[in-house]
Amino acid sequence: MELLPQSALLTCPSSQALKSRVRFGDFSAIVLSKRLQFSTQPQKLRFMEAQRTVSCASAAGENGSPVKKIGTETGRIGEVKRVTKETNVCVKLNLDGSGIADSSTSIPFLDHMLDQLASHGLFDVHVRASGDIHIDDHHTNEDVALAIGTSLLQALGDRKGINRFGDFSAPLDEALIHVSLDLSGRPHLSYDLQIPTERVGTYDTQLVEHFFQSVVNTSGMTLHIRQLAGKNSHHIIEATFKAFARALRQATEYDPRRRGSVPSSKGVLLRS
Repeated sequence: MELLPQSALLTCPSSQALKSRVRFGDFSAIVLSKRLQFSTQPQKLRFMEAQRTVSCASAAGENGSPVKKIGTETGRIGEVKRVTKETNVCVKLNLDGSGIADSSTSIPFLDHMLDQLASHGLFDVHVRASGDIHIDDHHTNEDVALAIGTSLLQALGDRKGINRFGDFSAPLDEALIHVSLDLSGRPHLSYDLQIPTERVGTYDTQLVEHFFQSVVNTSGMTLHIRQLAGKNSHHIIEATFKAFARALRQATEYDPRRRGSVPSSKGVLLRS
């Protein structure tokens, strides 16, 4: 598949376009029966100032490349564009969505896992990414995850009224995965999966841990992943993404008894 040159920028479509479950196989020529309308005017994020730039060096300890927020409609939506010499990534995440999955990363297995995040978390997940996959999938996998974590951080805002904690165990045939997380603002990953093969299709299974570490780093999440059972690599990884989606859905949903207060005895939840 022909990749978009790194000098070119990917464009996040509007929410109307997001509702079209269209997969893009070639970024250089996108043809739809009904033309998607692209917004060129930045709009105001609910919780964050539009066009502010976040440094990945301070946010995630990564390569210091800028992550630019792209304006979007009101609601708990985060939208991020991340461009480096290695990748070009655009992510839009709606925590109050309906499970729309619209991702094209040039890594088929990762697209499949992002579909699980959308479907089981009831998030609208839109991802466009191109990168140096002629080398391997590492940089694209990492930068997609970094952008997802940053968009989650944006969408959560001050985290008032949310449950904060999420916990779910997901079975998939012989596999059983437990995920527990805390939207605490303190990044930490505890990861215990025993994936028996080095690859699922063309996807390097080492990248699963790196994906979640990158999400944790930029979102400020405490995340525990435990394998309780499983022998099939595909089942283990897919059950992990399903459990993560359900736990994140629990944590991001509102607790009506809190009446908009921050779920912390300190009165504030910020990424440390």
